[in-house]
Amino acid sequence: MKRVIHTWIVSAIAVAWLSAAVSAQSKPNFAGRWTSDPDPAAAPAPGTGRAGEAPAGQRGGAGRGRGDMGSGWGSTITITQDAAKLVVEYAFFGRGDMQPPLKFVYALDGSETRNSVMMGRGIQTQASVTSWQGDKLVITTMHPFVDPDSGRTMTAEVKQVLSLESPTSMIVETTRAATLGGPASTTRTVYRKL
Repeated sequence: MKRVIHTWIVSAIAVAWLSAAVSAQSKPNFAGRWTSDPDPAAAPAPGTGRAGEAPAGQRGGAGRGRGDMGSGWGSTITITQDAAKLVVEYAFFGRGDMQPPLKFVYALDGSETRNSVMMGRGIQTQASVTSWQGDKLVITTMHPFVDPDSGRTMTAEVKQVLSLESPTSMIVETTRAATLGGPASTTRTVYRKL
């Protein structure tokens, strides 16, 4: 009887270890240089450079055409990834601005990471956490902003879900929560590996 119990315990441990090993191996690696494919159905709006993208001076401006905010990152991004973190970099500023590329670091263990970006009216700090849902990486970021009517500091949630369609095709589905009475939105951006 003891031998049967011992065999059962050893088998259970082996199955648990093997499941964990397979799970760890199934996590995709998003590393590489990626560029977004334009949506062929989206025609450029008047005054925009690319299909669905508002001019730089109009991004998010009140009363102006916003276009499709896409993934929340640039059209060409570089991702590095190791066991502990995922790093996304992209150029946001023009050459004359003499600013370095934007860089966002996300801890892959689910702990909170903070990224600070110098934009417009000063440094903006956003807090992000990641989680794995099968082979998809979910990055949930809280963006602080000031309610223009009340002056109160509020947060807006943006969730980016990364998945690989193939080794050379990455999907970023971005959901922006409703804020200040506006609707929630979800966009799907397809990146191809360069």
